[in-house]
Amino acid sequence: MQKSKENIRLLSLEELQRYFLTVGEKAFRAKQVYEWLWKKSAMNFNEMTNLSKALRKLLQENFILPAVKIKKSQVSSDRTIKNAFELADGNIVEGVLIPASDRMTACISSQVGCSLTCKFCATGRLKRLRNIGFDEIVDQVVHIKHQAEKHYNSPLTNIVYMGMGEPLLNYRGMMDSIEKITSPDGLGMSPKRITVSTAGIAKMIKKLGDDGVKFNLALSLHAANDKKRDHIMPINEQNSLDALGEALLYFYEKTGTRVTYEYIVFKDFNDSIEDAIELADFAKKLPCKINIIEYNPIEDGEFQQTTPERLDAFVGHLESKNLVVNVRRSRGKDIDAACGQLANKH
Repeated sequence: MQKSKENIRLLSLEELQRYFLTVGEKAFRAKQVYEWLWKKSAMNFNEMTNLSKALRKLLQENFILPAVKIKKSQVSSDRTIKNAFELADGNIVEGVLIPASDRMTACISSQVGCSLTCKFCATGRLKRLRNIGFDEIVDQVVHIKHQAEKHYNSPLTNIVYMGMGEPLLNYRGMMDSIEKITSPDGLGMSPKRITVSTAGIAKMIKKLGDDGVKFNLALSLHAANDKKRDHIMPINEQNSLDALGEALLYFYEKTGTRVTYEYIVFKDFNDSIEDAIELADFAKKLPCKINIIEYNPIEDGEFQQTTPERLDAFVGHLESKNLVVNVRRSRGKDIDAACGQLANKH
């Protein structure tokens, strides 16, 4: 029976060195291959042009390099590009390039589907099939980076783990992918340009603090009242606002990084001045900024977009309390690429 081949990207540099020594090659070959895998982002062995054909053939016979492919891309009228990424096992996940005047942001996925069933999010209607491997997460970034360079002649400046899935439920995959993205031996991006967004898992937020992470953390809040949050985000039933507030303070004390709260405003649900007062009270617990996000309706969804007047009054109250507030207008709505719309529709 033929031995199944190992994914070469799961090997450390030391393991690669040991492999090359066992097949009678020089140890420095490992450094060359490792550089092709992580710095030069090779998607197959034939791209490794400073290796002999015989050596590339040997690698091909003994290992697999299951790179993520772009199955389909769509370009929005606002220049946002949505990608359907095909994983080696045939599963599809989505990732988005969001161009702005001062930045190029990759929004990437961490799970195939999602288990959290948030009521306002199309991804939450998909069954969670599996976690995405750290190498597959890096591949999404690489593809989007190439798109930024090719389409907009601009480097990728920011990465947000805000696509499909809950990153803190794929903790190891998320952390390992960020290590490769930020390492000088990898893509060499600054961790300060990476934001991980969570629906709120208190014990894992504390773990981020214990691990002393250098990237940014965003909490998808959307209501600063347990009853309302329970209604739209079932995860709140085990992770109350008190528990999250305590975990976030712990995170801030351990890392010194201020937290971002993401708050989608829904018409007649969480957009009143009373809601703004509750949000301001919650936000006072630690240094933070608040991103107010326009709602993107989904098929058969129970929520609607708030009115401009209610939105202005809501934001005005927060600003009167000296809170840092940004209003985020949605991008890529015409191709279902906006926040909460990723659902593998094609």
